[in-house]
Amino acid sequence: MAITATISVPLTSPTRRSLTSFSSVNFRQSNFPTLPPNFKSPNHSIAASASFSMSIDAPVKTAPLPFFLDRRDTPFLHFAKYHGLGNDFVLVDNRDSTEPKISPEKAIHICDRNFGVGADGVIFVLPGTNGTDYTMRIFNSDGSEPEMCGNGIRCFTKFVSQLENLHGTHSFTIHTGAGLIVPEVLEDGNVRVDMGEPILKASDVPTKLPANKDHAVVKSELDVDGTIWNVTCVSMGNPHCVTFSGKGFENLFVDELKLAEIGPKFEHHEVFPARTNTEFVQVLSDSHLKMRVWERGAGATLACGTGACATVIAAVLEGRAQRNCTVELPGGPLQIEWREEDNHVYMTGSADLVFYGSLPL
Repeated sequence: MAITATISVPLTSPTRRSLTSFSSVNFRQSNFPTLPPNFKSPNHSIAASASFSMSIDAPVKTAPLPFFLDRRDTPFLHFAKYHGLGNDFVLVDNRDSTEPKISPEKAIHICDRNFGVGADGVIFVLPGTNGTDYTMRIFNSDGSEPEMCGNGIRCFTKFVSQLENLHGTHSFTIHTGAGLIVPEVLEDGNVRVDMGEPILKASDVPTKLPANKDHAVVKSELDVDGTIWNVTCVSMGNPHCVTFSGKGFENLFVDELKLAEIGPKFEHHEVFPARTNTEFVQVLSDSHLKMRVWERGAGATLACGTGACATVIAAVLEGRAQRNCTVELPGGPLQIEWREEDNHVYMTGSADLVFYGSLPL
């Protein structure tokens, strides 16, 4: 049984600008925890157009790839939107070209949450480099290009799995600006990612703070607009500044932080020549950490995978936690393990499809 509803609204600016920027959007969403108990399946599809004609189809058991994702020779950009714990991305099938289909400037418009799709970044699935299966590139919501993104690579992995119609447990190799990354889709649908070895040498993070422990910056004082913070600097291929405490406060209560005020001051601090991501961390136990993040180029986000990895590394270096921790972020938990035997960091978490869409190039 299909349900059809038509909604008409006056198309005045800025509504007209928002609606006419899209050709069509096909939404497919899984996980609806508030549905009534007599609803048989959580999967359904919604198709919407700029005329506000909306149809809801009967529940389906599978989620096949939308036909328009294969229509490459059209003047539209076809995409899927995914999120990893609320850190959301527009995913583009770019396997037919070694260069992204859109410019950083176009990515800024797409990421706009009022006049675009709305996202923390646009991710491109490109052909493999140097023998890898695929290459990942990403433009942040401000148009900058980070080396890598932990939540983004899990979304990348699930998107590729759908593009290639892969099922069950499987893995592949991805070339990124942070080097080789190897993700694995698990039986439960979560993605475990071998994030490689952390970079701790101060000049390679990079930071201008002087090293104070084996060439690394560990619990070093940093003056940020008159407040002294204790920071540990880590790179997971992208720079991170992790703080648990400061002068006059040994433990943070992260929910009380005014992140929008303090985050940019860390990001653009002179001791971080490539800017930095900043993690503010509250220790709940030696295996449970609570974190809020200010991401370089994206601002406050609900989750940051590389930031969660950097947080556990910093907690171990400061003697605050074990090597295997649950990191609680505003969008949900990640399991992070820094294995002593190979020095690699492993991140396990979810990545979920939100909807499919297309918009004019």
